[in-house]
Amino acid sequence: MHRSDDLPFSFGFFPSQVCNRQRGMSTEGSKTLIEVINATTVYFQQKGIDSPRLTIELMLAHALDKKRLQLYLEFERKLDEPLLAQLREMVQRRGAGEPLQYILGKTEFHGLEFQVDKRVLIPRPETEQLVEHVISSCKDAGTIRILDIGAGSGCIAISLAKALPAAHVTATDRSAQALALARQNATAHGVSERIQFVESDLFSAVGGQKFDWIVSNPPYVPVSQANTLAREIRDHEPPEALFAGDDGLAIIRRIIAEAIPFLVSGGRMALEIGAGQSDTVQQLFRDAQYQVAKVVKDLQNHERLVIATHG
Repeated sequence: MHRSDDLPFSFGFFPSQVCNRQRGMSTEGSKTLIEVINATTVYFQQKGIDSPRLTIELMLAHALDKKRLQLYLEFERKLDEPLLAQLREMVQRRGAGEPLQYILGKTEFHGLEFQVDKRVLIPRPETEQLVEHVISSCKDAGTIRILDIGAGSGCIAISLAKALPAAHVTATDRSAQALALARQNATAHGVSERIQFVESDLFSAVGGQKFDWIVSNPPYVPVSQANTLAREIRDHEPPEALFAGDDGLAIIRRIIAEAIPFLVSGGRMALEIGAGQSDTVQQLFRDAQYQVAKVVKDLQNHERLVIATHG
């Protein structure tokens, strides 16, 4: 825990505040917006937080219920003590390493806003490539059936349902808590009637359905690499959504092997994978009689997405 005097602004009554009053400066109970931005930016820099100024601006925009750019028109606005108390809690959490998305309770994915908390993995930009590939492949198709394995926040299933009005989507997760949040997100985006959420260990509760597409952003981090992850990830995101055995491929192996009865003839699978796993994953597909159709690199030039067909 951080001490209150470790933070850039606090609510005790300190002698320096008396001096500030005498000099006509703002007091702790009436900090201006720009004072909070500047002080917290320095604090986050000292804590090694990425994008320190952007972080406090996003916190302020959230607390004030404004667009971030609107803050620039209100730099001299006085912030009262209740608002400062709210900000102090958020700053303390971020300084301790908690991801900003969990603190704000939301994040953006594929142009949509999703609720997120510690029940689910935070959606990544890399996963948008998976969504974009499926959309581009299906935009001229008629009715299609899509299965999302490991739905988490629902970002993949919901983004696909929003972009493909003729799609019928099934989304599974073994976590009932994650599914509860995914359902909230589906309702918020008006697609809850077109997505069937199923509590299931991979395919175990899917039944006899067959799908044109099976998609997944599964856990793929080797357990041995846990200590190499950023503390925001390692200490706060759900480990069951991150780690998959000694080589990171335990869940991917199962998905590839167990998916075949659930694919229509010529059905396709899109899997997000970890850096350095592409050759092994492609061989797993070939060993299971799939045909690897495409490998997509991410912005860091890592092979991040493998698409394969079966039958």
